[in-house]
Amino acid sequence: MEQEKIDRINVLARKSKAEGLTEAEKREQELLRQEYIATIRRNLRAQLDNIDVVNPDGTTENLGEKYGRKEAN
Repeated sequence: MEQEKIDRINVLARKSKAEGLTEAEKREQELLRQEYIATIRRNLRAQLDNIDVVNPDGTTENLGEKYGRKEAN
């Protein structure tokens, strides 16, 4: 997610606390938050898919391969 969008989320959050948002701004805030959460989930899934676990018998297994690399949201 671009830094400009993250900055816009923060601006809308501060404005919401200070004076309130218009309906259009509320909708924009919701869409930006959904995009932000989807980005976080994709990044977390990518990290989890790249974790290797060493079993007690010395073998290594990749969690992404074991549980299937699934497309993020």
